[in-house]
Formats: sequence, C-alpha cells, structure tokens
Amino acid sequence: MKNILTSALNRATRLTREQNLTEATRVLMRALTPGADAPPAPEPAAHTEPHAPTFRLRRPLGETVELLRHAGLPGLDQNSALVALRKTPQIDVPTGAVYVSRSYVGPAGARDYKVYAPKSLGDGKRPLIVMLHGCAQNPDDFALGSRMNELAEEHGFLVAYPAQSTQANQMGCWNWFNPADQTREKGEPSLIAGVTRAVMAEWRVDEARVYVAGLSAGGAMAATMAATYSELYAGVGIHSGLAHGSASDVASAVAAMSGKLEFGAARALMSEYGVRTIVFHGEADQKVHPTNAETIIARARLDLAEALARETRESGSAGGRSYSRILIADSRGVPQLEHWTVEGLGHAWSGGNPAGSFADRQGPHASREMVRFFLLDAARG
Repeated sequence: MKNILTSALNRATRLTREQNLTEATRVLMRALTPGADAPPAPEPAAHTEPHAPTFRLRRPLGETVELLRHAGLPGLDQNSALVALRKTPQIDVPTGAVYVSRSYVGPAGARDYKVYAPKSLGDGKRPLIVMLHGCAQNPDDFALGSRMNELAEEHGFLVAYPAQSTQANQMGCWNWFNPADQTREKGEPSLIAGVTRAVMAEWRVDEARVYVAGLSAGGAMAATMAATYSELYAGVGIHSGLAHGSASDVASAVAAMSGKLEFGAARALMSEYGVRTIVFHGEADQKVHPTNAETIIARARLDLAEALARETRESGSAGGRSYSRILIADSRGVPQLEHWTVEGLGHAWSGGNPAGSFADRQGPHASREMVRFFLLDAARG
C-alpha cells in the first residue's frame, strides 16, 4: 500500500506542477480508494460508527486537494489563493501591554515570532505559553482565533507565537511529518526550542512553567516538542493534532490524518513521553480524524502510568456544544492527562473567535481549559 500511495503522490505532485489538477486528483483517488472508478457507494446507515475512515469514493476535487494541502504536499499551493489570503488581522493591544515582533536565528535556520506581554505582567517571573499555528495561519491570525492574549491579560502570563516560513512549507504548515523535523536539536524542533529559550532570556519567565500548544499541524508539532524537549516544557496542549511520529512522509501523513496508521515506519517513530498533556478534538473533524487524539493520550499515558491516582469521565455542554472529558489526575488531584471530545465540532479551535481562521465560537473554551490545566500544577505544587 505504501509503495502504491507514494508512487501516486509523486505522480500527482508532477501533474500538479504542470497545472493538471484534475488528472492529479484522479491518480490520488485511485490510490486512496481502490475501485474509485466504480459507481458511488451507498450512503452509510445512520448507525455507522462516527470514527469510520473519512475517505470515500468519488472524493470531490477541492476536498482532495485541500486534504493534501493540509498534509503539506510540496507544489500544491502554486498559484493558490489560500496562502495569499492568510489573514494578518489587527491585534488589539491594551494600554500597558506589548505585542512585539522578533526573529530567532540558529544552526537549523531562522524563524520570526511574536510575543505578547500583558499589562499585568509585574516584576516576578511569569509562565510562558508557546503557541504553534496551523496551516495557512500566522501568529496574528492564531492569536485572534485562539483568544490566548485575552487570557494572558487575565492570568498574567506571556505568550509566544513562532511563525512558520512559507519557504520551509509553502502552505505555512509545520513539517510535523518530516523525520528531519521530528528530532531533538534538529530542524524545526530546534528552531521552536530556540524561540522558546530566546523569550525566556529576554523576559522574566518561570522556567518551571513553560508550556507549548498548537492547532492541527501546530498541534502535531507541539506533540513533537513535548517528546523531544520534555525538560523544557512542563505541559502540552494539542488541538485537532496528531501524535509525535505519526508519519514519516507525505503518504503516511495522509494515512494518519485519515485515521489509518497502517505504516510500520510511522509506528516505529512514535514514542512515549512524560509531559502533562491536554487534548481537544472535534468529533466531526474531517481533516484530522478524531482517533488521533486517542493515540496521543495512549502514548502519553504509558509513561505516566505509575503516577496516576484516578481516572474520571464526565459529559456536559458548554458554548452550545456537548462534550465528553476523560481526566487522569495524580495523587494531589492535579490533572496529568485530559481528553476533550467536542460533539459537532469540525477542524477548528473550540470556543475561539471566528474572526480568526479555523476557530469556532461554539463549544468549550479550549484556551481557557488549557490555561487552567497548565497553571493548576503550580497552584497545587
């Protein structure tokens, strides 16, 4: 299967660069869904399991291209309006707060980033949350959509927003599926860690309260940061993302996003880690299959098993959406793992500001819950 899909992706890439998207899509549909030239399959019955694979026969052209764009397939955004339309909104900065641009240069390259320091920062050391945006986003867009700056004002922490370069990935995706960007002191993990340390050096940051969170490709890269720099980050928040090492190339990235972790090479890269982890995922996510959230929790749980005291499950509603939450706490009652599943939520930040991209106003306030999860450890330490 891997050889067939890899061959198809190579051919589709060549056809895309030749501006033949129709034929490129046909090639991909044949590889992803054997029998795609057959009559469409009947619609599934109402009782079909919600986590069934999302690939269908006769996948529309736009849907197929968009899926592959979000996997970071090189060449798919040539002459595309998506990158050109990446939002750079105006960020409101209260009097006394600052929102500044910086650049980090390291052995693996350079990345721009922004830092938000609230007016309530004070003189003491403060927590830091590093936020990794998704594909076709930028720091300002993500700051607006996630509402994280608002919470920084409320709780007095710093926020850093590293920016992926479109030269590194034409869709602005973090290269979470590339083995060269999944290793400590190499590639993009070293750059994000470098940005984190640069912020810590410039501002008064509490080294024991540094966290990383992200959406989609940024969520997958946040998982990689937790796995490769566990001494740097005290917690990780992953929204609509994937586990570290879920993919080793574009072919396995497409499979992982669809909920089909069937490649041995991808499984071999996955590793356990001991960083406190909170995961949000929409039950109706059609871009990154919800089973990826379960995989993230499973990989984290293995390393934390001895410290766990109890597991609780609850369901409720917030922001107009129902949700279920699994919480695993230590003997002090501090949550070590949380898994939020939001009913009806697609590929978007739950409880976000829809003025930003990939943000849904409805549902639990993911940013608030992540901040509560992160800071609760220090409050009970």
